[in-house]
Amino acid sequence: MNNKALKTLEYTKIIEMLAAHASSPLGKIRCEDLLPSCSPGEIEYKQEQTQDALSRLFQKGNINFGSAKDIRGSLKRLEIGSTLGITELLQICALLDNTSRVKSYGRREKENEQRDSLDDLFDALEPLPLLNTEIRRCILSEDEIADDASATLKQIRRSMKVTGERIHTQLAGMVNGSARTYLQDAVITMRNGRYCIPVKAEYKSQVPGMIHDQSSTGSTLFIEPMAIVKLNNEIRDLEMKEAAEIEVILASLSNMAAQERENLRYNLENLVELDFIFARAALAMDMNATRPIFNTKGYINIRKGRHPLIDKKKVVPIDIHLGKEFHLLIVTGPNTGGKTVSLKTVGLLTLMGQAGLHIPALDRSELSVFEEVYADIGDEQSIEQSLSTFSSHMTNVVSFIEKADPKSLVLFDELGAGTDPTEGAALAISILNYLQKQGIRAMATTHYSELKVYALSTPGVENASCEFDVETLRPTYRLLIGVPGKSNAFAISSKLGLPSYIIDDAKKQISQEDESFEDVISTLEENRITIEKERMEIARYKIEVEDLKKQLETKQEKLNQQRDRILREANEQAHTILRDAKEYADQTIKDFNKFGKANISIKEMENKRQNLRKKMNKVESNMSRKEKKVTGNLKPSDLHLGDGVKVLSLNLKGTVSTLPDAKGYLLVQMGIMRSKIHISDLVLLQEETVISAPNMQRTSAGKIKMSKSSSVGIEINLLGRTVDEAIAELDKYLDDAYLAHIPSVRVVHGKGTGALRKGIHNYLRRVKYVSSFHLAEFGEGDAGVTIVNFKK
Repeated sequence: MNNKALKTLEYTKIIEMLAAHASSPLGKIRCEDLLPSCSPGEIEYKQEQTQDALSRLFQKGNINFGSAKDIRGSLKRLEIGSTLGITELLQICALLDNTSRVKSYGRREKENEQRDSLDDLFDALEPLPLLNTEIRRCILSEDEIADDASATLKQIRRSMKVTGERIHTQLAGMVNGSARTYLQDAVITMRNGRYCIPVKAEYKSQVPGMIHDQSSTGSTLFIEPMAIVKLNNEIRDLEMKEAAEIEVILASLSNMAAQERENLRYNLENLVELDFIFARAALAMDMNATRPIFNTKGYINIRKGRHPLIDKKKVVPIDIHLGKEFHLLIVTGPNTGGKTVSLKTVGLLTLMGQAGLHIPALDRSELSVFEEVYADIGDEQSIEQSLSTFSSHMTNVVSFIEKADPKSLVLFDELGAGTDPTEGAALAISILNYLQKQGIRAMATTHYSELKVYALSTPGVENASCEFDVETLRPTYRLLIGVPGKSNAFAISSKLGLPSYIIDDAKKQISQEDESFEDVISTLEENRITIEKERMEIARYKIEVEDLKKQLETKQEKLNQQRDRILREANEQAHTILRDAKEYADQTIKDFNKFGKANISIKEMENKRQNLRKKMNKVESNMSRKEKKVTGNLKPSDLHLGDGVKVLSLNLKGTVSTLPDAKGYLLVQMGIMRSKIHISDLVLLQEETVISAPNMQRTSAGKIKMSKSSSVGIEINLLGRTVDEAIAELDKYLDDAYLAHIPSVRVVHGKGTGALRKGIHNYLRRVKYVSSFHLAEFGEGDAGVTIVNFKK
């Protein structure tokens, strides 16, 4: 890919975001070197790695690859037989620690779990525990070698300790003994690595020994007494032996590391590669990105794509497709409407995908593999090169035309701008016409109406527009393919306060054809909005129908299961009854046969006959089992007008409309139905109700009750009302219907502009005794009627 496109489309900023997710210095460098690939195989392999790493992040959480240093220089020294220093060996330990931790992260929890593209990298890691343990045992820190690193070193340090103690014993005797009066301070100090005592200058002859230093004033001399010179010499000799032994230890450790040189190199390379891959996955997680589907046919289909450099809480996703039905897409619309963002989104997502990065779009978005992406975006006016805006753009266009081929993607921002509009539009059409004939995929933004007409009349070229809300003077940033955009200059100017006479005069300046064309665009846009709303309503109806279908299927399935169970139990019971009856009949026949042959009393046979009759009565009773009838136990004096009751036989609630007559019958209002019910079929409800008398009266309980059940219908017609009139009328109707215990009602408001329906729905959301509401089914009024359900 050319560097100009990478810079113009801000690909470098994506790389900066990627590098921030890498945890090792070499991993960050690896991220910074990432460039888009033109090889479909390489692209798919990188995308698969990113997807597999993302799956592991979701399953196991984040992983840190540590801040291990670059040990490639140390490995080179090992290759030529050099001895490594303490710091270098500790860096190898740090690398092995990271290797062990990362290998543990990559280990499969289940042996039969399916492998992915990262398993080979994890398997190739070698923690080398023997080497790591040995280095840690010998080296405690960058400044300290362990005493147990070797037996010789341990013996040397023991001798140094004994010698040092002897020196301190002798010096302590001098400091605290006869030489005390000659000393500046009663301390033991060191100069040039040898133990000394601070002697006053005037007493230097009293303390025989070697002078190693003096104070800045010259009043104190640091003298090594002759009595400990030999011991100090022994200390220095032991220190040199210690240094030599440390060199032996480091050489031994270096030799061990040299034998594992290749494993160390592979560990470093694999850790860097894994860090790079998991950085791509972490970026995808941060962007909520998905893996795109790639093709080599020049087809782009981005579903709900978002520009990754815009705040994901504010960016408006766009749907865009290019390369199948048409090769050229011309985007029009007002300034700040999102045309350039749409252009950059297509280019940047293409570069990201070909670099192995997931793209911020819905899954199953498609991208094509392009060998080059050319982008001419923004004002590139150059004073140094004496280039105007138009000249600068034309310079880019010339280079694009020379290099572009059918495997290229070309992006133009404001093609033909910066010069005479008539000439610029003609030039832009010619450029696009050339690209179209060459089969090159291209996308261009423009304000020229001529390009809109060109897209409408040319096969393989399509219009698109960025939606703009004239009422609020704000763009919606939605990209609409197939609809040319309108500049809305007059509408915007009018909203901003430009006098109408100036706007009217401006309208006279444009040709009748241009005005008619803009009017056609406006009509298309209005029709599109209407169709889109209807499509959304149809989609909602489809979902509701599907839900109802599933509910009915579930209900039918339960009924079938209950029916099968009841039939199965009935058959089993019948089989048991028949078997018992057969056995009892057989036994009875045997008894009667015995009666004819043996001398059995009449009384005994009568008892057997009675037992048979009891058995038959019991079977008949079981076969004709009936449900126990539930009856009420109310008295006429228990009922009052307006009392809430439940009709047991109908399982409905209602209110008492008349008092019981002499035979116990009374009228009960159940919604819109009024029936004559016997008092034994009623149960008194505890809830408060209202009487059906037209006027208010006080019951014995002191509660005011009133019922509208005798006059309230199940439907109210609000056609032709304003929103305020309808709300006032609906409020009174709903109160009456709820008090009448009507379970649901129909509100007829018509379709129209939808304002009345919207106002009614907003009101219904605030009514506390309304449990739910929805539009009527298809054929029952659909969008012109709302069904309201009351709380029980």
